[in-house]
Amino acid sequence: MRLPILTIAIPLLPIAAGDSSAPNDVGGVLICTEAHGTGICTWDTYTMGACNQLKEPYYHNVTTFAPDDNGFECFPRLMDCGVVCKSPTGCTFGAVDFWYKNKWDLSAIGWDTLMASFDCRYKKPVITRVPS
Repeated sequence: MRLPILTIAIPLLPIAAGDSSAPNDVGGVLICTEAHGTGICTWDTYTMGACNQLKEPYYHNVTTFAPDDNGFECFPRLMDCGVVCKSPTGCTFGAVDFWYKNKWDLSAIGWDTLMASFDCRYKKPVITRVPS
């Protein structure tokens, strides 16, 4: 006995590689006033490469800063968007991604009262050379 073959059509989403109409948003970031995702929280997706200004109650009051995807990283900033950083250390403590150990408690590094803005970018692919 032969069974019928089913064909399922799956529409392609606009985020396919090379599609210029794809949005610039990737993943999301959980931002909370207290550690471990507590206090007053917000979750949203953000445009890659754009500065995101924090507003009350998060301005200088972020203890959880947790990106939820491994494809991008964010840089918390001491300065407001539009202000030029003149510090030789760069006005950020560096990249925060899905794997960053202090994302659930920025007070561990003293940044729970410092963040004014942040920007996110796609992670650069890591290229490893295979010995020939």
